[in-house]
Amino acid sequence: MRFEKTTRLLIHIVLIIAAIITLFPLVYVIMASFKTNAEILTNPSAIFPAHPTFNNYIEAWNSDVFDVKRMFFNSMYYTIAVVASTLLTSSMGGYVFAIGEFRGKKFWLFAFSITMFFSMGSVTIYPMLKILNVLHVPKSLPGLMLIRIFSVSIVNIYLVRSYIYSLPKDLIEASKIDGCGFYGTFFRIIFPLLKPIMATIGILGFQGSWNEYLMPMIFTLGNPKQSPLIVGVIALSKSGEAAASYNLVFAGTVISLLPVLVAYCVANKYFVSGLTAGAVKG
Repeated sequence: MRFEKTTRLLIHIVLIIAAIITLFPLVYVIMASFKTNAEILTNPSAIFPAHPTFNNYIEAWNSDVFDVKRMFFNSMYYTIAVVASTLLTSSMGGYVFAIGEFRGKKFWLFAFSITMFFSMGSVTIYPMLKILNVLHVPKSLPGLMLIRIFSVSIVNIYLVRSYIYSLPKDLIEASKIDGCGFYGTFFRIIFPLLKPIMATIGILGFQGSWNEYLMPMIFTLGNPKQSPLIVGVIALSKSGEAAASYNLVFAGTVISLLPVLVAYCVANKYFVSGLTAGAVKG
């Protein structure tokens, strides 16, 4: 009994230390966003600001050089479009592979599944740009949105498919008796029941697309006004003006964190249950 208590205490100590190490950079960035640039440069080791100020956020939001407002809205409409398309394709794909009956179903599921084990990374960028040129789609943020909209995540399809398998089969039989067809069953019966797994996929998709850097950076090189917030923050931090704008960099970084935190807080009650049900059952 005493051994169990000691073990539990040690586990809690280790977890607390790990949490402190993990959260310290985040706390430092948030605190630094309330410091003046002079204070950041003269006393960078101090965690808490000597004279907190909210002017950094106002200056960053209204700045002409580092236009956080424009980049924030670029990130927002890009992320919303990607997440909406991800939810639609994932839910419909999972439903088709779970309920649908068609020739070659196992083959197509196997073919899609193979893509999980191959990561081409940046090798696919050049062919992607060539395809856009053939289709006369400009290399821009809307062009990248078009690519993301037609992208399919087999992992998300598996999550939805497994979640649908966990639902009572009587629901589908009852919908057929009531006259619902294949599509009617999906939109009227199945889709409303997918809230937990949709919340899980939505949060993961929101976090991934909002924090995406490489592809948005490449696609907006020719038009910086279309740059998302993450691209702008990293570009400013690596520019020659960074030493004179650390306060704006920190303020922009905190602003970029807020939407992800808000999305998680809103859908938190569905997140864990959706991920667990979709990953375990089926």
